[in-house]
Amino acid sequence: MNLLLDSHVALWWVAGDPSLGPAAVEAIEQADHVAVSVVTPWELGIKRSAGKIECPDGLTEVFQQSGFVMLPVSAEHAERAPSLPLHHRDPFDRMLVAQAGLEAMQIVTADPMLSRYEIDVISARR
Repeated sequence: MNLLLDSHVALWWVAGDPSLGPAAVEAIEQADHVAVSVVTPWELGIKRSAGKIECPDGLTEVFQQSGFVMLPVSAEHAERAPSLPLHHRDPFDRMLVAQAGLEAMQIVTADPMLSRYEIDVISARR
């Protein structure tokens, strides 16, 4: 099983946040491959700069130390994201959907809107 973590899920994991449900924890622990998109540190950094969240410096290193692989954005990902249906308008989430679809990965998220896309979703909620 190959997983792509939504930004909040990656942050919950490294913070040990109890918001992350047991099914998501088990999926992450049992996965063959767990990735975090390179857009995740960008998105979380923007939210931190705006005072919306707290997160550590050096997120890429923190994620890699947690055993996650950083998934780069390819030209194919960049082309797919804007062509997706407008179920979700957040450009970061649209990129994650494009990446999950093209890379045949399940996405772990607490965002119910992502399940409207033709990708496999694992709920991160309790």
